[in-house]
Amino acid sequence: MSVRGKLIAVLGDEDTVTGFLLGGIGELDKHRKPNFLVVGKETSVAEIEEAFRSFLNREDIGIILISQCVADLIRHAVEEHRRPLPAVLEIPSKDHPYDPSKDSVLRRARGLFSPEDLR
Repeated sequence: MSVRGKLIAVLGDEDTVTGFLLGGIGELDKHRKPNFLVVGKETSVAEIEEAFRSFLNREDIGIILISQCVADLIRHAVEEHRRPLPAVLEIPSKDHPYDPSKDSVLRRARGLFSPEDLR
């Protein structure tokens, strides 16, 4: 009997999500729900937050990749997530570079170490 691993979910702009889909991450769960959301100009913040929360609650998802500009739209929901799985990782997009000062996971990790630990 083979054991299936956990999936990666992606929320981001069309180019970001398409790149990951071409890399093979696209899946549908038993209810035919995808593990990705393409965020466009017409996508509401409520839709983004609903998709993010649904990914958090799916047992088959181990990592959620979210474009940092999308994470900024639902920052409160991203910062509320404290469980180790699924891991939420903020990534850059083509039009928006990564800003480490906005990354909630990185800010929490910095609080775990003193400057001397990092030398």
